[in-house]
Amino acid sequence: MSDYRLQNAKPLYTADERRRRDETIWTLVQGVLAPVQFFVFLVSLILVLRYLLTGEGESAATISVVVKTIALYAIMITGSIWEKVVFGRYLFAPAFFWEDVFSMLVLALHTAYLAALAFGWLDARGLMLLALAAYATYVVNATQFLLKLRAARLDEAARVRLQMEFAP
Repeated sequence: MSDYRLQNAKPLYTADERRRRDETIWTLVQGVLAPVQFFVFLVSLILVLRYLLTGEGESAATISVVVKTIALYAIMITGSIWEKVVFGRYLFAPAFFWEDVFSMLVLALHTAYLAALAFGWLDARGLMLLALAAYATYVVNATQFLLKLRAARLDEAARVRLQMEFAP
């Protein structure tokens, strides 16, 4: 990134937001829940695909999707608290606006799965296909967050380098 662009680019975090991010326990909570949720997702994905391919393991696949959905709710609730602490609003802070918008779709599809399961709206195959749709949106959303956090790390490193170059 050129010096001009770096000097005029809006960082993901202001100095105060970065300080709040680094000081809050919710950053650690998110850092723990994200990989846990990803692990639960991988196990569940395998179980769902196994059921769809073989017809075996319906109960295990169903339970795994419910567990994945609970993990999603946990990370969404704690993420909202994190966003409030860091940015002053529970959702849709400018820095994570589009990630939050897409998170709503992820949450809607996972919730639709729970509703369809509870009310018998879909058969087992339909439920598993709905779970796959929810999982596809989860992968897109997780990628959004990873790219945003990577960009923030690169931006912070570039800003530190720039400060060191122009330090008196």
